Amino acid sequence: MQIQIVRLNDAVHLKAINEEGHEVNLDGSENIGGENLGYRPMQMLLVALGSCASMDVLSILNKQRQTIENYSVHVDGEREPNKVPSLFTNIHVRFEFIGPLEEKKISRAIELSMGTYCSVTKTLEKTANITSSYILNNHEEQRV
Repeated sequence: MQIQIVRLNDAVHLKAINEEGHEVNLDGSENIGGENLGYRPMQMLLVALGSCASMDVLSILNKQRQTIENYSVHVDGEREPNKVPSLFTNIHVRFEFIGPLEEKKISRAIELSMGTYCSVTKTLEKTANITSSYILNNHEEQRV
């Protein structure tokens, strides 16, 4: 696995390019010379967590023949205040589903992803407490 990072301006606006040619823009905050032209690196960690868990959960539910009409995931991260480096201390991942899904299957898919399969979760849980929940058909949030 290889990623190339290319500088796009005289500050810290960067472009990441993977082996397949897909691109992501990154930038720093204004206090370090950034112009908010892309994701910040710590935001990308949350993107990585949410997308890794999503790929697992969606794949598991598909294998269980669950019909997902709409799906999203929300990842909230808290970092150590006034520290350099400022690591994540708490991360919560909330999965939201619309469709005729079985709650037991949703819960199990999330447990498998977050507890076993998601490499990003396994990496980040060394420094952060990671929790998860889901909402099915706009009903009450359920902790997993």
